[in-house]
Amino acid sequence: MLCYFIAAPVSAQTEELKLPNLGESSTSLFSKEFEHQLGQTWLRIFRSQAPTENDPLLFEYLENLIYELVTHSKLEDRRVELVVVNNASINAFAVPGGVIGVHNGLLLYAQTEDELATVLAHEIAHLSQRHFSRGVEFRKKQAPINLAAMLAGLVIMATAGGDAGMAAISASQALAQDSALRYSRSNEQEADRVGMQTLVDAGMDPHAAPAMFERMLQASRYTGGDRIPEFMRTHPLSENRIADTRNRARQYPKSIRPAKLEYQLMRARVVNQLANTPEEAVQRFRGELDGNPRSIEAARYGLVIALTNAGRADEAALELDSIWSGDPDRLEYLIADAEIDMLRAQPEKAVDKLLRQLNLSPGNHPLTMTYANALMKNQEPHIAEEVLVAQGKRRPTDPGLWYLLAEVQGLSGNIIGLHQSRAEYFILNGILDQAEKQLSYALKLVKNDYLTSAKINQRLKDVAEMRQQMERL
Repeated sequence: MLCYFIAAPVSAQTEELKLPNLGESSTSLFSKEFEHQLGQTWLRIFRSQAPTENDPLLFEYLENLIYELVTHSKLEDRRVELVVVNNASINAFAVPGGVIGVHNGLLLYAQTEDELATVLAHEIAHLSQRHFSRGVEFRKKQAPINLAAMLAGLVIMATAGGDAGMAAISASQALAQDSALRYSRSNEQEADRVGMQTLVDAGMDPHAAPAMFERMLQASRYTGGDRIPEFMRTHPLSENRIADTRNRARQYPKSIRPAKLEYQLMRARVVNQLANTPEEAVQRFRGELDGNPRSIEAARYGLVIALTNAGRADEAALELDSIWSGDPDRLEYLIADAEIDMLRAQPEKAVDKLLRQLNLSPGNHPLTMTYANALMKNQEPHIAEEVLVAQGKRRPTDPGLWYLLAEVQGLSGNIIGLHQSRAEYFILNGILDQAEKQLSYALKLVKNDYLTSAKINQRLKDVAEMRQQMERL
């Protein structure tokens, strides 16, 4: 969902959002660096106002899938950053500057990895073809460009829902000239074509594209006009467009790919994330297992997570044993086992198991985060701090890492470090006032450590520059 707009009036709900003063565009074509800065600024704002999901396993899976697609795409600036939105709606979006957003609810809708990849490849195509800049260039002669409306609309979509978001993005789009609408449709057609080529080059099934679009169209018919999936509100699907996609797919040989268990396991994790209560998830997975689930193994894995979340460790362990023996090295099962150990108040067992696995896969992010959490529960915060500081150099843009590191540093007595880590967390979430406060607290505690003082002062300057950047854009 790359959004186009023509002086869209900002609604009252939009005005309440803390958005940068972007003003009107006077550029003939935005540079890649401008788009990158815009995307980073937007991402900080978005994280501060939308419910994001920081599950390391899900995040790494999606990040790897996007990376695979990007390497086979036409995208030149490959500084791509992912944000996962904790929202049950069917949606994904691309923001100028390489930000790709995925609602975790999309995974429940896409039945296979290739169907999910269809949507992601489409969004990457919007970025590679620079439809944002080209759209601004096309429309600037017709009306002033209100970038703030687009940014606000995407935030609202992830919080208040699609109707309010689309009102903020394109309230006046219905009055646009036919030429502007044709231009937008041509962008969608181009993204379909380029995205499908990316799928093929990545070794995925191009026939997944019409299948996914058909599924979306059916959803809009079953749910009614008031609950049309957000993706379809900005990517209008019709029988003709699906037919065009199907005809295009026929130009390629059909790729028969075996069902990927990892994808089905991620879908099971999403079911748990979106369930109202752990017990609700338990009942759902038991119901699936009584029926004919797409993957029995994934349904059992989902039940393991649900039972663990519900505090039912013994039942979770029994369910895990039923699937683990067939795949003893699978990361998802190793982490599930460690989490059961922690639930049983046996974090020392989790520490030993995770450390052995980390020696085989050093730097693995889901393993490292689980290991640090186990160390903290095992009353070893000093070691957990060392682990997370090292991981922070590998994954400096992970808000969840900085949040856990601050908690660990508080337990280890590193109060200066605690304030610095909290500042990084607030920076990534666009809460710059709080970031400055945390850095100021840290600076007051530093005495004769001139190196640390210099680092904190530099970070304060960085925050000030971020604020100015937001005001300049």
